Amino acid sequence: MIPFSVLDLAPITEGSSPSQSFANTVELAQQAERLGYSRYWLAEHHGMPGIASAATSVLIGHVAGATKSIRVGAGGIMLPNHSPLVIAEQFGTLEALYPGRIDLGLGRAPGSDQATAHALRRNLMSDADEFPRDVMELMDFMSDAPRQSVRAVPGLGAKVPVWILGSSLFGAQLAAHLGLPFAFASHFAPQQMLQAIDIYRTTFKPSAQLQESYVMLGFNVFAADTDEEAAYRATSWQQAFVNLRSGRPGRLPPPVRGYFENVGPGERALLQTVLSCAAIGAPATAKGQIEAFIERTGADELMITSNMFEHAARLRSYEITAQLRSL
Repeated sequence: MIPFSVLDLAPITEGSSPSQSFANTVELAQQAERLGYSRYWLAEHHGMPGIASAATSVLIGHVAGATKSIRVGAGGIMLPNHSPLVIAEQFGTLEALYPGRIDLGLGRAPGSDQATAHALRRNLMSDADEFPRDVMELMDFMSDAPRQSVRAVPGLGAKVPVWILGSSLFGAQLAAHLGLPFAFASHFAPQQMLQAIDIYRTTFKPSAQLQESYVMLGFNVFAADTDEEAAYRATSWQQAFVNLRSGRPGRLPPPVRGYFENVGPGERALLQTVLSCAAIGAPATAKGQIEAFIERTGADELMITSNMFEHAARLRSYEITAQLRSL
């Protein structure tokens, strides 16, 4: 199969804490490295009670320091929240500390509500509409010969691969235009996935970083020893997704038996959308669903996310998923 990687939101479960979330992240990253996952990405979100990865660059450094070889990066940094110079310095620093292991995925959503976005970057001179300019400015800061008089130190000449993240056609168009790898957030917003992949691949222009198009797709996997257990474990993610879309974000709740069967029609419609980009089941069941998704999309790499309430069950899910690659 194609390469598998890990997307971690550092979930905070009900009754737990950020400290425990970070300990779980380190253990999962170390396991992912042993199991042969290609990269370990952390995502920037703010003001979310159930997500602990707000200080994404700090957490990337923590994970990279606790591992030896796996690539560690951002999936992603929400660039409208930040000065491109600051991100160049942060990832230049990470690359200097962990050479050849750092990835920088960039998104244009704030990863928060508007009030939080304003608090993050009080002078909103740059916003999502100026995302392409910010990306190019950031890449220039990390080039060998920047056009700007200001220098990013560390950052100048940093060989950090830049990815464009997206959940719409905009990111696909920008990634193709700049000749960068493209990661689509199909794990939570799959509606435009196939159209975005087609636009990216048909309009891709080779660049110094990338000669051929490269698509990584977010994909939910809830694997367990039986189909019944996997379906049960997946209900924590289903509850959290419905709560988020309903404006009630909270900590990751414990699983509930029969949750999907008992939700209302609106909630079921929400879940059916993301279930099109999910594998839930015992090894043989999950393998068939993963293979069907790869065949349907032609993905070059899958970014696996598995938000389970019990950490041991989550570790087991990633273990099973890694084993499926070699079957």
